[in-house]
Amino acid sequence: MKKLALFFLIVVIIVTGISYMYLNYKANYNEAQKQNKRFESYLGQEIYGSELTTIINKAVDNNENNEVEKDNKGNYINNENNSIQIDINIIDNEKTYKMEMLYQGGMDKFVMYYGEIKFKCTKLEYHSITNKVKYMLFEQITQ
Repeated sequence: MKKLALFFLIVVIIVTGISYMYLNYKANYNEAQKQNKRFESYLGQEIYGSELTTIINKAVDNNENNEVEKDNKGNYINNENNSIQIDINIIDNEKTYKMEMLYQGGMDKFVMYYGEIKFKCTKLEYHSITNKVKYMLFEQITQ
């Protein structure tokens, strides 16, 4: 009788453990999908510079909330988990800027000069472990 009770107890513990792992996986998957929807909708879309500032603000907010570390230049370090990096290619001077540089310089200045200029998201990459968006490239398409 004790062996039977012990057997059922072990089965219950195994089923509980598997259920917990599945629910945890499902919650992480749903969180990744929710976060990705905020950024994936911009791939291939033409947007104004004013909307690009909103995307940069969301990415910076995401990195701050997830406590993503910065390097000595103030750029966020890819942590292969939940960091987001955005580069902006400006054709006026043929340079690519990191979002941190624009953010630190003041988004209001960016909006003043590029608010009515169109940009297009041409590249989107994902973290290999979590499948969350890790990198976006926006290119200026009008002057």
